Amino acid sequence: MSFFTDLQKVLRQNIREYGMFIALFVIWVVFAILTDGIFISSRNISNLLNQTGYIAVLGIGMTLIIVIRHIDLSVGFLAGFLGAVAAIAMSFWNWPVYVVIPGVLLIGLLLGLIPGFLVARMGIPAFVATLAGFLIYRGAILVVTEETGTIIISNDIFNAIGNGFIPDLPGAFLPEVHKVTLLLGIIAIVLYVVGELNGRRTKQSYNFEVLPTNIFILKLAFASLLIGGMTWVLAGYNGLSWTVIVMLLVVGIYNFVTTRTVLGRHIYAVGGNPEAAELSGINVKSITYVVFGQMGMLAALSGMLFASRLQSATTTAGTLFELDAIAAAFVGGVSAAGGVGRVTGALIGALVMASLTSGMNLMGIGISYQYMVRGAVLAAAVIFDVATRNR
Repeated sequence: MSFFTDLQKVLRQNIREYGMFIALFVIWVVFAILTDGIFISSRNISNLLNQTGYIAVLGIGMTLIIVIRHIDLSVGFLAGFLGAVAAIAMSFWNWPVYVVIPGVLLIGLLLGLIPGFLVARMGIPAFVATLAGFLIYRGAILVVTEETGTIIISNDIFNAIGNGFIPDLPGAFLPEVHKVTLLLGIIAIVLYVVGELNGRRTKQSYNFEVLPTNIFILKLAFASLLIGGMTWVLAGYNGLSWTVIVMLLVVGIYNFVTTRTVLGRHIYAVGGNPEAAELSGINVKSITYVVFGQMGMLAALSGMLFASRLQSATTTAGTLFELDAIAAAFVGGVSAAGGVGRVTGALIGALVMASLTSGMNLMGIGISYQYMVRGAVLAAAVIFDVATRNR
């Protein structure tokens, strides 16, 4: 009884953190049953993760925007526009890919600073400032694609980002399994366990509260099984894609910055109480610049991931991306009141929304009902946020 009592207590106290993982697990189990296992097949999971990549990247940036109590409606068409810029640079100007990618990221950063300036320096509401960007970038996409329409990208290196997979080790050992993916999965499990153990010891040294030993062991076992199961499923197809690698790198970098650095603490301080943050010596305007700037850079990365996946830039690229990113952030646990939200949650939120779409497609459910279900899930996430925050 002690184990179940401890488990109930931990879940109740950390429901915001664990709720999204439980929801994703339930969704996958339900769709696996309803589709006779097709949903959790190696091919479908691989496609699901690749489809999630560009939205997850946007969702991570959007999470920080919402954390500091703002919103950015321009990122969808900004992503589409910068994807088109990358396509034009490679297809018409013959620029090498190693110049195009950092160049477009830099342009995204600079364009992201524009709404940051309007919000931080001029006091314009972020909704209005970014709505203007929404309209401008929508027009910009039409301008750069009006002569040719769809711009085909023939650069193999660039296209591999959205469609390629990491290389495997040669040899006859386990020929049906992607060995490098399995090796990376094992390394990830080891790093996760070591990190959790070190973190637990650090908390104990400062007499901080930690999880009961039995619950902590359960958490390690569950997470290790999840990582191992995911890598085994992916290894059964083509292994990890470059899209997934990029997505995980972004999550890792942002998770480190937001949880282990002064900048991260300042971002959450501004979101929690901007006035108190200002009085404590934090430059709120600078934090606003940083957050909007990184959002523009991630929009550029998202646009290139999408263009790479399609191997082209289209006039409709970026449509509804901003709404998908906002939905991923809220489903992932960010609070509309600001100051609360994790970048890992944005990844889980993007997976939840993509899983709903994938599962319903496999079941043959019409697009109209899909929008209704996704809207209901988003509403439930916001209601859950309000309920847990009040409690």
